[in-house]
Amino acid sequence: MPPLSLYIHIPWCIKKCPYCDFNSHAIKTDTSEARYIDALLLDLATDLQRYSITRPIHSIFIGGGTPSLFSPESLNRLLRGVEQLVTLSENIEITLEANPSTFESQKFADYRALGINRLSIGVQTFNDALLKKLGRVHSANEAIIAAEIAHQAGFENFNLDLMFGLPDDNFDSLDDVNTAISLQPTHISFYQLTLEPNTYFHKFPPQLPNDEHIFTMQQRCQQRLAARGYSQYEVSAYSQAGRQCQHNLNYWRFGDYLGIGAGAHGKISDLSQSVTRSFKAKSPEQYLQSPDHNGGSNRVEGTELPLEFVMNNLRLKQGFTLENYQATTGLAMTTLEPALSDCLQQGLIIYQDNHYHCSTKGWNFLDSVLEKFIQIG
Repeated sequence: MPPLSLYIHIPWCIKKCPYCDFNSHAIKTDTSEARYIDALLLDLATDLQRYSITRPIHSIFIGGGTPSLFSPESLNRLLRGVEQLVTLSENIEITLEANPSTFESQKFADYRALGINRLSIGVQTFNDALLKKLGRVHSANEAIIAAEIAHQAGFENFNLDLMFGLPDDNFDSLDDVNTAISLQPTHISFYQLTLEPNTYFHKFPPQLPNDEHIFTMQQRCQQRLAARGYSQYEVSAYSQAGRQCQHNLNYWRFGDYLGIGAGAHGKISDLSQSVTRSFKAKSPEQYLQSPDHNGGSNRVEGTELPLEFVMNNLRLKQGFTLENYQATTGLAMTTLEPALSDCLQQGLIIYQDNHYHCSTKGWNFLDSVLEKFIQIG
């Protein structure tokens, strides 16, 4: 059976950002942390029974929204409740997403004492004018202070989120990358601003730089990250040696994960290599009112498995082996051969050390690569 992770979604934030398509909602004065923690623990207990889970949890990711809005006392009750319901692996990675505007020295020292050993800090940019355009509620100085507090609180492992392709042709993203590096995070997420459907920016799009400018900026920043010891191991993830996000690696390697909380998604395999994807009620109100908090589920058919597997694994620099494909999906290695041969001939995929992985060209045209693996199982 694949490794098992747990994703916990806390859907509230201070305000909704105009580019954000995540399931997040501005927090209300009557939001009850205790009631939501109760719902999360019931949700987990129900899922464990529904899928007959006996495997240990290898990683926990508390995302949002802004989970760091919740008090240490609430998160303590959550984590201790999780421990009572399921076995945690000895070296478990527990990540908490946090925004710079929520950072307080004592609060984050308390989080560390609870067993949370990794932070993911949503900086986006260190430019105050761009932060305002992006609807962020923190300043560049607060972002710098947040990283300093993370160090002081004992977090030896933390990520900084950065965006490029922001609405300013004259802005140099290399300035952001240099500032981030100077703060000594172990991990940097560096991804392009996209105008997602059902967001304010999609309805009222800002003026973005042209594609050539964005691509040039991306390459310069990637070169700087590599030169300073941040290796790219996934499309938008860079880390120091041995500091890859274990939770996200499990996603990309087609591992299993339980998803609890409003709008959370899960993926569970069984011994017959069948895969079930689940989802929870998206609205916090509906989620809290649902007796078992289950939104629904669907079984991934055999013809869909090749695309599901490849779509995740090709995001990784390392790629995948045919042996792992067969073990994970239960499908014959030959089911990938026609599409793989086509990609190899076009220089989109490289075969090296028994692994298939995207070339630079393949990563730049990943959608075109994935189209070749649709309905081939």
